[in-house]
Parts: sequence; C-alpha cells; structure tokens
Amino acid sequence: MTLVAGIDSSTQSCKVVIRDLETGAPVRQGRAPHPAGTEVDPQAWWEALTAAITDAGGLDDVAAVSIAGQQHGMVVLDAAGEVIRPALLWNDTRSAAAATDLVAEFGAAALAARTGSVPVASFTATKLRWLRDAEPGNAARVAAVALPHDWLTWRLRGYGPASASPLGPVLDELVTDRSDASGTSYWSPSTGGYDRELLVAALGHDVVLPRVLGPSEPAGSTVALSGPGLPPVPAGIVVGPGAGDNAGAALGLGATEGDVVVSIGTSGTVFAVTGAPSTDESGTVAGFADASGAFLPLVATLNAARVLDATAALLGVDHDGLGTLALAAAPGAGGLVLQPYFEGERTPNLPDATATLFGMTLASTTREGLARAAIEGLLCGLADGLDALRRVGVEPARILLIGGAALNPAVQSIAAQVFDVPVTVPEPGEYVADGGAVQAGWALTGVRPTWTVSTAATPAPDFRSVIREQYAAH
Repeated sequence: MTLVAGIDSSTQSCKVVIRDLETGAPVRQGRAPHPAGTEVDPQAWWEALTAAITDAGGLDDVAAVSIAGQQHGMVVLDAAGEVIRPALLWNDTRSAAAATDLVAEFGAAALAARTGSVPVASFTATKLRWLRDAEPGNAARVAAVALPHDWLTWRLRGYGPASASPLGPVLDELVTDRSDASGTSYWSPSTGGYDRELLVAALGHDVVLPRVLGPSEPAGSTVALSGPGLPPVPAGIVVGPGAGDNAGAALGLGATEGDVVVSIGTSGTVFAVTGAPSTDESGTVAGFADASGAFLPLVATLNAARVLDATAALLGVDHDGLGTLALAAAPGAGGLVLQPYFEGERTPNLPDATATLFGMTLASTTREGLARAAIEGLLCGLADGLDALRRVGVEPARILLIGGAALNPAVQSIAAQVFDVPVTVPEPGEYVADGGAVQAGWALTGVRPTWTVSTAATPAPDFRSVIREQYAAH
C-alpha cells in the first residue's frame, strides 16, 4: 500500500489526512488547533503542524505530502529567513484603506485585467501596502514575501532560520502554486507571471517571491526532521506544490465544470472550476486559478458559520436546536430578514458594516423567525455570490454544499429553497486536506488520483423566490 498525506493549515486548526493512494481510503488522521485572531505568529502554525503530524502517527510510511492552507496571509521574511512580524490573515481588515488606495492608483478595470481580481482588504498586496504605510521600518526589512502554505512547505523541506532549520534561510527555495499565487493581487492567472510593478507599488521595493509550481510539479523532498519543536518527518518524502484552501477543496471534491462549491466555514465561499480565466472589475468575483491547471472564479463572504453560532447563542440553543426552530417558521420568516454582516463584509466590500435585522413585527419577531432569518440571511449572501459567478460566465448545474453547517437538516432544506439549482451535500470530510492528498499523489506519480466522494444528502429542489426577494429589498 502506498500512502499519501494531505495537510490543511486553516484559520482555526491544522489537519493531517493520510490516504491510500490507489483507493483513496482514509488510513489515519491528526489535528491540532491554531490560535484565534486576525494576526498570528507563523511559528504557531509550525507548532500545530508538528502536533498534527504527531497526532496522525507520523509520516514514516508516507511517500508524498502536500500542504493546502488559508489564502492571502502575509508572511514577511528578512534576509536571514526570520519572520519580521506576525502574519496578517485573510480576515484582518485593517488594510481596507490600503486597498482603496491601490484601486485609486491603478483603476479597478486595469487591476482586474492584470491580476484577475480587484484587491480588497483580504488580499496580500493590500496588507503589504498597509505594512509600508503603518510600519515602514518593518517594510524596509522585507526580503521575501510568502503565503502561509508557502512558508510551511519551505519549513517542511528543511529551510528556515539558521537557528531552527537544517538547510538554513535559502529564500530562493520558497515555492507556491497557481491557486495561492492568484490571491496575492500581484500574480496573473492569465499570463502565469508576477506583476512586479504592482508588488513594488504595494511594498515599496522588490523582493524574493516564491517560484510558482505546476499542478503536479514536486516542490522537492523532505530532509530528516526530529528533535524539540520539529515534526517527526523522515528524509525523502516527495513534497507537492500545495494549494490555497478553496482550490484544495475543489481537488478533494473532484469538482468539474458545472459544479459550484458553496462552503460554509469561518468564511463563506462560492466557487467553480472553469476552463478560462475570468475578470470582474466590480471586484465581486475574484478570478483565481485552481490547483489543476484550470481556473477558479470565487466569491467570498466574511460571515458564514459564525452567523449561526451567534444566533444559536442568543437563542440559548445548539445548532440542532437552531435548525429545529428555523424549520418551524415559514419560508421568508414572516418578513424577518437578517443582513448578517457581523464581521464587516468582503462581498459586498463593506469592511465597517454591522449586522441588521429588518422586518420586525409582533408576528415575525419570534425565536422561530429569528432562527430562520439567520439561516436564510447566511444562504442569501451565498446565493448572491452564485449570481455573481453567473455574470462572469459560469453555468451552474449543481451546488456542492460543504462545511460543518451543511450537515444541519435545516440548512440543507432551506438551501434547496434559496438556490435555484439542485443541491448535493457530500459526506462530511476534510476536503481541503483531501485535496492536498490528491496533489501529493499527483506529484508522486504524475497521474492525478480520482477518488470517489460519497453523498450525504440530496434535498429535493424547492425554490422559494420570496426569500431572496425579501433579502434583496434591503
């Protein structure tokens, strides 16, 4: 049996999944938490990776590994390979003004044409501009910029600060992949190259950037790692190129053209695999690349599962209880509409927005109505994302609904009323890590593995136009 490992270094935790290359059958897995916050010392990710690999029983019998991770995070390194400051994560919105400045300087249409996307506070380039303006001393020290999965891949291959890595700070050994590079706002999915002018406009000077690998191109191999603070990794494991988390999930799901993935996690995402690049000068759709050599137009929202967390806590119930209450209310919740911008919002680009409850009457303001309005509001925001994908040429045939909240029967039922295309709920799984495992197998053999994904539910289509009409009115 040949084993491959996929790693998901997400916002909240690090997951390791080890699978049989031939069948895709899970063999074992491990997990470790990440600290909360919108800025994190990357060393915490390394420690979580170490703990998760240990929890998974190590990698001694694994032939290949690949790391998928949260996109956009800004990891800045000095010439000695040391991290200069804590990484700003995708959900850190302090660079909103920097994003506005970059758009004003270059124009939204030009930026969309050059990089596939119009930068918002989530994207790496805006965080670099913020660093230039807010911490000029730190900005001047930057010798290389990496993304979270780039930095972890570099460390796993034995590179890093001289005091903590066997191979030392060889910045030219940093690598990335198309999907993660496309979230920086200084790399073009259309040309496959970095836009150095935009990088310099953001940071103030040119630096080392990770080499962009092809979908099946190995990053290299591991060297033996052992000892305090190091993951138990033997030498000679093939290391795949890695991926951004959404591209990893698309690989893990085996998504093809016609599939639209709707993911309800810390953030909400709506994305599709397409054969041609897309641009949207409104900034609603990010024209990313995927991890297979195709493209991944994507819409992201900041407010997803935590909308349900907050509402359930307010009502004094768990998620099952929230679902039970929601299904006791009629579609449309009697006119009650929750616009769920609890954390500001990325789509639409409203970083300073707050949540608002509309349509409160004596009849609609009930526990059942609020529960349903929360689920409908969450899903309507994602359905707006589906409409945005349609505007750039995506023709959806099926929704693949994933994330922990997708297993709630009320979310499934209401999704079938909000979306006007059929909804399929795959069996729960670590699809980002699974995508990493697919990549690992691909890098090892040169052939992309095709593994079966089981279905948990296929709610009957039941589109109710009133839900989205009410939401759109506000």
